[in-house]
Amino acid sequence: MSSFTPWIVNSVLRVITRILFRIDKEELTKVPQKGPLILVSNHSGSLEVPLLFSHLQPRKMFGLAKIETWDNELMGWLFSVWEAIPVRRGEADMDAYRRCLEVLREGHILGIAPEGTRSYHGRLQRAQPGTVMIALRTGAPIMPVAHWGGESFNDNIKKFRRTDFFIRVGKPFTLNTHGEKVTSALRQEIADEIMGQVAALIPEKYHGHYAGKTNNTKHLQWV
Repeated sequence: MSSFTPWIVNSVLRVITRILFRIDKEELTKVPQKGPLILVSNHSGSLEVPLLFSHLQPRKMFGLAKIETWDNELMGWLFSVWEAIPVRRGEADMDAYRRCLEVLREGHILGIAPEGTRSYHGRLQRAQPGTVMIALRTGAPIMPVAHWGGESFNDNIKKFRRTDFFIRVGKPFTLNTHGEKVTSALRQEIADEIMGQVAALIPEKYHGHYAGKTNNTKHLQWV
């Protein structure tokens, strides 16, 4: 694959997404231009992936994708261009875990959707704890990125209307366990605190599982 392929793909996607969406992307300028970073985001559909990947350029971002994505020839090619990390859901995929650690140690952005699957309706589902393991192992800062509006795309495109796509970026933080033993219960507690920061960035109607839970920050330390 040519070294120019990712640049060409992302350039084309930026043009396409600007045609289909009115993108409120100014807040993406808050994303640091260097250094390891875990971007955690909500996952309402398929569209935010190409949008965020292409509009965060020139910073390179790596993300996780279910291994079944590569069963589709076109999608498999696209995610290979992005060097996405295939993950086997429902099991402890150590290959994916090790690759995530490598990405951060190399100083890149690792994009994670802690919900693990799309909601389609935009309301937050409960986070999975995998992000916590990666963040504790690497010490990489976490930055919440929230978006909404994309869930209206299907209805809008049928009516030949552009879709408003809103993006908000929160303050980065690291994790502090305060010496507590890292049990599965603690990992889930911290995962909920992380996702609460995503919820804090979006309108309340999208809070879903995290309604009333945006102030839990015991294990978060802002940087």
